[in-house]
Amino acid sequence: MTTRPQLPENLLIAYSDKIQAAVSRAVRHALLMHKRAGNPIAVWRDDRVVIIPPEEIVVDDEPESSHD
Repeated sequence: MTTRPQLPENLLIAYSDKIQAAVSRAVRHALLMHKRAGNPIAVWRDDRVVIIPPEEIVVDDEPESSHD
């Protein structure tokens, strides 16, 4: 029988800044890959799906290799 490790209840709260930074880096990376490959992205805007062509994809200027 295996036992699960006990994790603190506030684990997500304790690491929320690092989680948010990791998700932001992942989204930025995905946007860059779509743009470079010439692929559009789909976004939800005004209660409908809108396709954004690669030349209109906006990517933040944050360096891709930035880590906390």
